[in-house]
Amino acid sequence: MGVEIKESAVSAEEFADMEEFVHDYLAASVESEDDGGRMRWYPWHSADYRFNHIRNVVDIAENIAAEEGADVDVVRVAALFHDVAKLEAEQDVHAEAGARVAREYLRTRGDYPESFVEEVCQAVEDHSYQGDLDDVSLEAQCLIEADVLDKVGANGTALMLLRMGYEARTHMDAAKMVDRVLERGRDHIDRVQSDTAESIAHRRVKRVKWFREWLEDEVTEMDREGVDDR
Repeated sequence: MGVEIKESAVSAEEFADMEEFVHDYLAASVESEDDGGRMRWYPWHSADYRFNHIRNVVDIAENIAAEEGADVDVVRVAALFHDVAKLEAEQDVHAEAGARVAREYLRTRGDYPESFVEEVCQAVEDHSYQGDLDDVSLEAQCLIEADVLDKVGANGTALMLLRMGYEARTHMDAAKMVDRVLERGRDHIDRVQSDTAESIAHRRVKRVKWFREWLEDEVTEMDREGVDDR
């Protein structure tokens, strides 16, 4: 009786095909909705933003997985599919919906071992888990950590400032808005478990602190209400 090989190398060409599929799937999710979809008027809920977020998460997750000894193939494929259903499913079920899309793709468009398919899909399904990261696989942990880290740092700050424009806020509110990014970053430092993710989180939070200090130094009569000086 043969032994199924657990490791499954995904070639650059195969991964590029997966990227194209995910991009097109997100775009089709938006195009199929007459009203433009849930909160589509916010740029960061568009197909382009979502795909960019996914690529960011792939990069971060690969880094964490390589340093922490996780299965990098499982992690990067799971990261690529983790939000594939984000624009067509409700938030509380998008992880399960994404796992179904990933399973269908991997079973029909490649010759991947079933164990690999199931590990990828389980990580996708678990990426929205809010409990202790000890409860999920190391691969899911890497994905969860990468997903939350993309929302902090310079990228998180840029998105928060972009949101200010859509809320008709002035730059006078910027310090306290950036402080929300700091608060989120500190929450994520408490949540992540791997040394690699914690190191990334600290670097990103430091960048936000520097930006806020520069902003407060340069903008006269900055509204400091609610700003946390920790």
